[in-house]
Amino acid sequence: MRRRAPTLEDVAREAGVSRATVSRVVNGIRNVDPEIRDLVRRAIERTGYAPNRAARSLVTRRAETVALVVSGAGDTTDAGQNAFAARVFADPFFGRVVGGVVGFLRPRSLHPVLMFAESDDARDEVLTYLRQGRADGALVVSTHAEDPLPALLAEARLPAVLFARPSRPVPLSYVDLAHRDGGRLAAEHLLGRGCRRLATICGPLDVPASQERLAGFRDALARHGHPYVPVTEGGFTLDSGVAAMSELLERHPDTDGVFAANDLMAQGACQVLRERGRRVPEDVAVVGFDDSTVAVTSRPRLTTVRQPVEEMAAEMARLLDEHILGARTEATSVVFEPELVVRESA
Repeated sequence: MRRRAPTLEDVAREAGVSRATVSRVVNGIRNVDPEIRDLVRRAIERTGYAPNRAARSLVTRRAETVALVVSGAGDTTDAGQNAFAARVFADPFFGRVVGGVVGFLRPRSLHPVLMFAESDDARDEVLTYLRQGRADGALVVSTHAEDPLPALLAEARLPAVLFARPSRPVPLSYVDLAHRDGGRLAAEHLLGRGCRRLATICGPLDVPASQERLAGFRDALARHGHPYVPVTEGGFTLDSGVAAMSELLERHPDTDGVFAANDLMAQGACQVLRERGRRVPEDVAVVGFDDSTVAVTSRPRLTTVRQPVEEMAAEMARLLDEHILGARTEATSVVFEPELVVRESA
């Protein structure tokens, strides 16, 4: 005989409280004493009660999902859209964002819905999805400075939080890193090792974070009497790091220190240096950025500037939850501090 599913009444009996109190806890209503809330949650675990999400949504008026939107201004053809998605999934940065978001949402019985917004049609789809209440708000990771989605979300007054400061000011909350300080940390470490002929592989210069990392690196070197820094632009990919390092060696064969604006490009730089018979770090020291899994799987392991992506993504989700619940009505910003992680490459 099939076992009956646990009910609110079962949880109430187990916890020794009223059915109404259990309902308030299940529906996330906040005027419940923390001790009673914990008592009810333990009773839910013991009974195995699973809330009816459809019924709960009628009470809370929440979809209990949030849209995790990867947005850009890419090629609108099918091939271009597929390439955009492939680039996203190949980048360890995005996996770290997902991990941080899910880590915050899961204990709260909230779920992310992945959406891409690399074209006008895709952006319209995101806006429609949110307007229809199919998600309670949007967490936006933008990959292009000219991305119009943040402004569209602000104009529509839809709950949204951005990963990274938008290039054009909009009244939306965002989480970011002090990228300029990260570039400074890389420069000072390379100088402290005795490097004097430094160069950098910057990220795409239409991305504000790339501009800030480059500016911080240049500013720090200028303060130490280095007015000129050779720069080659990469695309945050392994292949672009290979190409950029090859170009730098052709133009400046005496380079003894390199700052790459992410770990994938730093890994590519190390690969080229190894192929050219240059020892890392004895002949050329290399510093990356992000402290991703690439940093510890690369050979040698990368000295890098840590960006706490998981913590930043969790904070982004927390801010969105506050906006959705009405606990926060004004846009805010949270800026994390970078940290230098020293390993074998520099």
